[in-house]
Amino acid sequence: MTRSRRVRAAPTIPWLNQPFRHLTNPVTPLNWVTEDGLDKLHDASMRILEEVGMAFMDAEALSLWEKAGAKVDHAAQHVWIDRGLLLELVSHAPPTFTWHARHPDYSLTIGGNHINFAPTAGMPYVSDLRGGRRTGTLADYENFVKLAHTIPFLHFAGGPLVEPQDIPLSLRHLHRMRVMVHTTNKALRSVAHGRVIPEDIVAMLKLVFGDPLPGVVTGAVINVTSPLRLDDRMIGGIIRFARHRQALIITPFIMAGATSPITIPSALAQQNAEALAGIALAQLVNPGTPVVYGGFTQNVDMRSGSPAFSSPEGVWGTLAGAQLARRYHLPYRASGSLTNSPVPDAQAAYESQWALWPAILAHANVILHATGMLEAMLVASYEKFVMDAEALGMFHHLLHNFVINEETLAVHDIAEVGVGGHHFGSARTQANYKTAFYEPALTIRQSFEQWVSLGEQDTLHRAHQLWQDLLRAYEPPPLEQSIQEALDEFITRREGELEGVDLYA
Repeated sequence: MTRSRRVRAAPTIPWLNQPFRHLTNPVTPLNWVTEDGLDKLHDASMRILEEVGMAFMDAEALSLWEKAGAKVDHAAQHVWIDRGLLLELVSHAPPTFTWHARHPDYSLTIGGNHINFAPTAGMPYVSDLRGGRRTGTLADYENFVKLAHTIPFLHFAGGPLVEPQDIPLSLRHLHRMRVMVHTTNKALRSVAHGRVIPEDIVAMLKLVFGDPLPGVVTGAVINVTSPLRLDDRMIGGIIRFARHRQALIITPFIMAGATSPITIPSALAQQNAEALAGIALAQLVNPGTPVVYGGFTQNVDMRSGSPAFSSPEGVWGTLAGAQLARRYHLPYRASGSLTNSPVPDAQAAYESQWALWPAILAHANVILHATGMLEAMLVASYEKFVMDAEALGMFHHLLHNFVINEETLAVHDIAEVGVGGHHFGSARTQANYKTAFYEPALTIRQSFEQWVSLGEQDTLHRAHQLWQDLLRAYEPPPLEQSIQEALDEFITRREGELEGVDLYA
């Protein structure tokens, strides 16, 4: 007999009692590759750039490289870069920088031992238990920003979380930015495709943060079109964001066996060459531009040709990529909730943990896609978003709360209770029972009988309820009326200028 599931009353969500916390990693990073191995990866990547070269599909970038002394073939859009020139340019990138949020308490340190979680990004589809899989809309986009703002374990709330496909492509960046500014005062990410979009993004953020900008207020992922090619859209983003000194997360899209050789060391050497070349270009444009070394070496499934996310090979890529970034004194980006699963099931959970744990152990400074991904970067799932957030909450507690001192040793309490007693009624337990342990919002710890009496809800159904409860709990941050009006005026003007325009022509 099928039992009906009981509808919960409006709950108190334990997460909402947790503070926003700047997270650092207290332990030594896990080094997977020996120093000799790192030397070999470094040398191979230098040989790739010196002997094979790389395509820069943009006339301005080719001119910059030529003036810097690199060998350039303008007709083939090909550049060969000497290691001395490359490393001198990369040395200008700062090892740490501040990513400013609208509320100063949410401003972030990027680099060192700092860990910053960001939600998933760029998904064309969304899904939830009731609505199923569908194309993303601006309403979905706003919902995900609200969830990211409300969940205290996410450091970034703004970003290209979902593609709002009910908005024309040429106007999406305008509407996403308006939603971000209205919906959150946490740190913002954006896109930097071509030359028009980055300039619009910076112009809007000057209305919010002031002109000149206080420093980094946004940043974007720049994906190398592996193998060994930066296209004009990505180069346009590098050049324009670098001129405004906004953050660039240079990330080769390495799929071993497809966009790189099938061996992971070779894939890592290619990743290193591509990432450093993009970082060097940013420094050519504006020395000191804040950059993040993006690690995304995964492998393909050789039976289907699709990405094989969160494989053991992907773990090698994450750990070794972090060591390479540290070698060049650069902040490092990794990914969190990577999964191939089309639904938020057990596969989605264990694959995401196989991505998240290595990122933490590697001391990744920016962990993108930390919540919500399904179907190999095609789908943003409402249920998966909060399932992953539960894991982030556990990491916050794990990395922050373990302290050994006289108070936490509590020898006096042991003596007071003595042999064979219990500590439920002790003064320390009574004073700390609400905050001593991580309190989950999604995980259940009841007996089987209690679970049955509460409606037999599995994780998926509890997650469906939780994200809706979080949206109901959302409270918008204050925003000055003058900023709202200035943004609306800018967007109205740009809509008239851009509608129907091919921004990449």
